[in-house]
Amino acid sequence: MNEMNNVGADRLSRRMERGCTFLGSEVAIMAGAMSWVSERNLVSAMSNAGGFGVIACGAMTPALLDAEIAGTKALTERAFGVNLITMHPQLDELIAVCAAHGVGHVVLAGGLPPKGSLEAIKASGAKVICFAPTLALAKKLIRSGVDALVIEGMEAGGHIGPVSTSVLAQEMLPEIADKVPVFVAGGIGRGEAIAGYLDMGAAGVQLGTRFVCATECVAHPNFKRAFIRASARDAVASVQIDARLPVIPVRALKNAGGELFTAKQREVAQRLDESAVAMAEAQLEIEHYWAGALRRAVIDGDIEHGSVMAGQSVGMVTKEEPIADIIAALMTEAADALHKRAA
Repeated sequence: MNEMNNVGADRLSRRMERGCTFLGSEVAIMAGAMSWVSERNLVSAMSNAGGFGVIACGAMTPALLDAEIAGTKALTERAFGVNLITMHPQLDELIAVCAAHGVGHVVLAGGLPPKGSLEAIKASGAKVICFAPTLALAKKLIRSGVDALVIEGMEAGGHIGPVSTSVLAQEMLPEIADKVPVFVAGGIGRGEAIAGYLDMGAAGVQLGTRFVCATECVAHPNFKRAFIRASARDAVASVQIDARLPVIPVRALKNAGGELFTAKQREVAQRLDESAVAMAEAQLEIEHYWAGALRRAVIDGDIEHGSVMAGQSVGMVTKEEPIADIIAALMTEAADALHKRAA
């Protein structure tokens, strides 16, 4: 048994080497940035356990991000990153905050990076990681100088695209994995899946939902209980009701909050009809809505009217446990899977 574990562990270590070197971590597992969830406690615990924590800036002001980074650095001496939303109206100031703290990795999410943002991040010495929902966009981002990519499928929680993780991985890894480190995300809940994507050429993976019920996570007990009770089919995507209002779908557990979001879309669409709000402002208002709805669920524990964002891997979350134990289980499963494939 020990020999089997050693052989599998060696294979896993070799496959994760590129991702670990890039991230500066012991294992090539990134923690997905989840607003209100991925704060200093979870991020530092993730990095201290050998993974790579990522602060979710979300709608934070530069002052709040400054405090969050400082708070995280007080809890860990290991590498961690910061996730910034490209549509944030103070993106330049947020990048400057990251630079002032010497943050080594900045993850840009929410669309194409605005002009000058990549250059500003790289000028600070930080690595830039971007999300690539299509192969064409991945190639464009690589040409623009990004250092790594995350390809995330529709099984993920929070904002999602229309294509599954397995299809994205098959289409994109053969084309881009030799150019930059690529981290696969969306619906990953066990180590066997991690092993599979590493075998396909991924440098590592990103998981979010799997870490929500970590002991170190500050999410409200009600929020965690909702995850533990839920099955994969409970995590559903929101519906866009007006073609003029391009709302990126959000995957969350079914509750009354979904109906509230539909009502919010109708309200914003009516104000567009009345020319009372510009399209960009309308999109930002939707983002602020999600931030508030998520806070009600994560912080206040209102899991009925708040947004309980969760990926379809939620059915594999069965208990609250230390993040180090979660990572250890994932690594054991991945190592065992790699050993079996070699046998």
